[in-house]
Amino acid sequence: MPTGVHLQDARQQLFDAAERVLLRAGANGLTSRAVTDEAGCAKGVLHRYFADFDTFLTALVLDRAAAQLAPRAAELRQAAGTGAVVDNLTTALTALFGPIWVALIPLITFRDELRARLRAARPGGGTAILGEVTGAVGDYLTAERELGRLAADADIASLTLSLVGGGHLLFAEPGQPAPDAVARFVTSVLADVLRRRPR
Repeated sequence: MPTGVHLQDARQQLFDAAERVLLRAGANGLTSRAVTDEAGCAKGVLHRYFADFDTFLTALVLDRAAAQLAPRAAELRQAAGTGAVVDNLTTALTALFGPIWVALIPLITFRDELRARLRAARPGGGTAILGEVTGAVGDYLTAERELGRLAADADIASLTLSLVGGGHLLFAEPGQPAPDAVARFVTSVLADVLRRRPR
């Protein structure tokens, strides 16, 4: 591998390369060598910016959380009172459980050092990052209940758990589920509280 390849915004290019490797080869295929090969640079480039591979992975997860999860969560919260509830949640779950997050979840779950670094980097660590999805869905459902678009006695905690847990399982299957499959799932979870909402 050439050692003279100059990377503009090397950190971001390494993150992008890691994402491609993760999506193609899964968590087991994500190594420092695979990342630098994908980025087209010498292995030492990664270690010029990061003390070790777990430091790199921590930065990768935090970068993807800031770039992808946080904006999608904010969009869902702002969607309350607009459009159809099922459509809003279908769009949000599809974005929040995009391919990179489905690939990152097992990496966070099974890599002890990564979880420890994430806990040190931010309160709650990887669990808190994944909790952003739960928080966004729960906040959105609460707002819709307050606006009268869900039944007044809707159990937000149970609905959130069903949507996030079931959504994760739905998106963990090989290949992205079709939008109509996600919409059917969301509809089935919310059917009762939508039917009993104030008219």
